[in-house]
Amino acid sequence: MKTWYEAIESAQNVERIEEIRIAIFGKKGELAEAFAAMKNAPDDQKASIAKELNEHKNALGVLLSERKAVLQLQELEAAMKAEAIDVTLYGPTPLRGALHPVMETMDRIVDYFVSMNFSVQTGPMVEDDFHNFEALNLPKHHPARDMQDTFYFNDQMLLRTHTSPVQIRTMLQSKPPIRMIAPGSVFRRDYDITHTPMFHQVEGLLVDKEGAVSFANLKFILEDFLKYMFGDVNVRFRPSFFPFTEPSAEVDISCIFCGGEGCRVCSKTGWLEVLGCGIVDPNVFEAVGYKDVSGYAFGLGVERFAMLIHRVGDLRSLFEGDLRLLEQMR
Repeated sequence: MKTWYEAIESAQNVERIEEIRIAIFGKKGELAEAFAAMKNAPDDQKASIAKELNEHKNALGVLLSERKAVLQLQELEAAMKAEAIDVTLYGPTPLRGALHPVMETMDRIVDYFVSMNFSVQTGPMVEDDFHNFEALNLPKHHPARDMQDTFYFNDQMLLRTHTSPVQIRTMLQSKPPIRMIAPGSVFRRDYDITHTPMFHQVEGLLVDKEGAVSFANLKFILEDFLKYMFGDVNVRFRPSFFPFTEPSAEVDISCIFCGGEGCRVCSKTGWLEVLGCGIVDPNVFEAVGYKDVSGYAFGLGVERFAMLIHRVGDLRSLFEGDLRLLEQMR
């Protein structure tokens, strides 16, 4: 028995204590064997043998419990020391969410025009032919309708192809002066690296009394807006055609990739087209019952701006939910 006392005192972990306990107190342990051997002892010695075995049993039990408690405390202290946190050290950088690049770009655009005292107007995505086409100087069989690639429900109802119908609805419900933008989703039957069936536009409209609005006013605000979005870029206006404005222009900025030197992105021209604009056609004012007014309008694709700002090569990748791309926008 004396060797068990030494074994308990020298045990270095709880697992070793458990092995000793089983060896002493188990069904086939040393104490069980000693008690079983008492039947072979002389009768006059059985009492003293039993007394001695019980004393060892109690002493070894106490010693095992005490040594186990000491070893458990040592293991706990070691674990706490190993898991200790130094609060003076920098912790791991937490993962942060972020706005989708298209929504972030939309917010930047809206923030600019709101700061310039433009109101934000919205309208239905399912439109009728009058608001989407006819009131915008696009009568039936007008060739420009073929450019829209429209999703029709029937002859009169469709998914809006631009947010210009919001301008019509605002003019029908309000009297000039009007100073508004219309951000939102639009739909066209198109799908390639620069087009998706659903995309986002921001269109703007300013209407005031006749002679109060000129192309110079439009040119000033768009130049300031494009420098706000893209930094120190050159801006140029090229004559173009839109059914709802006359005169009309397309607006380019100097290529932000090559600084106007000419590269693959700008097709070696040094310029990137970013939006369209013009003076509102009188036929549009006639459709909403306005007289003796003048105004300008402009429109841009939000995805186009997001692609340029974030250097995204394929428009479709903005809508595929690929975390490898989206995590770069944090």
